Amino acid sequence: METTNEKNTATLTHLSTLSQFFIPFGNYIFPIIIWSTNKEKSSFVSFHGKQSLNFQLSILLYSLLLCLIALPILIFAVVDSFPFTLNFDHSTFSFSNLHLENCSGLVIIGGVALLLLFILKATEFFLVLYASIKASNGEKYCYPLSIPFLK
Repeated sequence: METTNEKNTATLTHLSTLSQFFIPFGNYIFPIIIWSTNKEKSSFVSFHGKQSLNFQLSILLYSLLLCLIALPILIFAVVDSFPFTLNFDHSTFSFSNLHLENCSGLVIIGGVALLLLFILKATEFFLVLYASIKASNGEKYCYPLSIPFLK
């Protein structure tokens, strides 16, 4: 049976990831500090600390992948929407031959990737709250789609 202190510490570990909205990398710094200072004292806190950090690292990986898909496609679409010509020694390199209609499928893919990124971040917020509630009730919780970086 977990003590109130262990439940509160585990809950704080999950909630500390929300500091990312105020402090850059706070979603890694604060859980690492809480977990590393308490992992030897409580297996319950250690479990929740690992779950929290694994989930944050997984979200980082998924976010980077979605950005790698979306940003180049959308940058290409923006550059393509401006018809301009570059001249190099009497030869012309033109972007005006490429039209937005020709890459509308790519724009859709980029837009879907950005939408998925937004959904991922919203889901992260609610899952962190849910994990915090589970920890405060003394239950163990494993985040869905979390890659076990820390075992």
